[in-house]
Amino acid sequence: MKAGFIRLKSHFVLILIASFAHPTSAVTLQQVLRAALERNPEILEAKAGLEQAAGQRLVFRSIVWPDFDVNVPAGVQYGHRAGENGVKGFAVGRGNLGQTLFNMAVPPSLRRGDIEVLIAQQQLNVAVVQQLHAARLAFYAALYNRSLESLRDEQLQRLQENVATQKNRLEAGLADRSGFTSATILANELVPQMEGAQRAYREAQLNLAQAMGIDPAKSSLPEPEGELKFLPMEIDVEAETAAALQRRVDLKLARLFVRAANEDERIIAADYYPALTGSIHGEWVPVSGIHRQESTSKTQDFIGSELREKAAYTWRVIDNGKVGGAVLRARAAREENELTCRNLEGNVTRELPRIANEIQAIVARERS
Repeated sequence: MKAGFIRLKSHFVLILIASFAHPTSAVTLQQVLRAALERNPEILEAKAGLEQAAGQRLVFRSIVWPDFDVNVPAGVQYGHRAGENGVKGFAVGRGNLGQTLFNMAVPPSLRRGDIEVLIAQQQLNVAVVQQLHAARLAFYAALYNRSLESLRDEQLQRLQENVATQKNRLEAGLADRSGFTSATILANELVPQMEGAQRAYREAQLNLAQAMGIDPAKSSLPEPEGELKFLPMEIDVEAETAAALQRRVDLKLARLFVRAANEDERIIAADYYPALTGSIHGEWVPVSGIHRQESTSKTQDFIGSELREKAAYTWRVIDNGKVGGAVLRARAAREENELTCRNLEGNVTRELPRIANEIQAIVARERS
């Protein structure tokens, strides 16, 4: 199964609240999320997948619908027959109507078509959750690194002032060179830290622009608005685990893939059972006196309007391995999907206690 699944991360449960001023060039978190929903390429691609799934659903359901085709051959008949000559124009209307009367693949095909739409809807939900989560992380990372850059700049200014003071004391003979050297080293050590904060801020801005569907080459990078505050959080691991098993969109998608693989196996296995189809063939000839090909007498083989009905019954009595092999492949795919789903459910029960412990450690460090 090829599908991308969301992984819980520790910073997802850190409560980072932005308090907003209102500079004109800044963007709020709500504006970022709204822009991501409207322009994010991953979300737009998932929305387009809904239309494809609707078309695929029609393909699966086509097994129960009648098949009707019409053709109208026309031409000119000429030549000499016994007692008849001349040229005659003709046209024949022909129609064929076919309908499945019994097929074991019908029920699973109908269910499979509905599941295809559900999968596309859930893939859209996964894309929305993933991209909005990425947008939040980029927004918070930009706020954090901008504040860190400002802090480093203030620290550098104080250290540079200290360097100037130590230099003046050294020149005045009030201190030895060690104080000036130590102050210079401290100031120089802070420069790469400030540059690192600047790079991290620009990287967060780029990630934010990507999440919002903004082309950095054609527009300025977004400036996040606000500042970060930390609030402690208590997690009820058992309650949150039960809720996550019910709510997480990646788990819902994994379960849908299991259902789809199960229906695929049933559709393939339907070839073991008999199938019954009915058909009606009709011909309408608007003129008279038209003979069939190779007729030599004017009294033989006239073409006239007619209607014929028939039913065809097929049953694969001996399987040469084609159906059996396809069933085994479908079963293996279903078992693989089931294993992936169980692994995801197991990850939830392991990840949430770890995240709760990390949050408790962060809260303890914040209070100390």
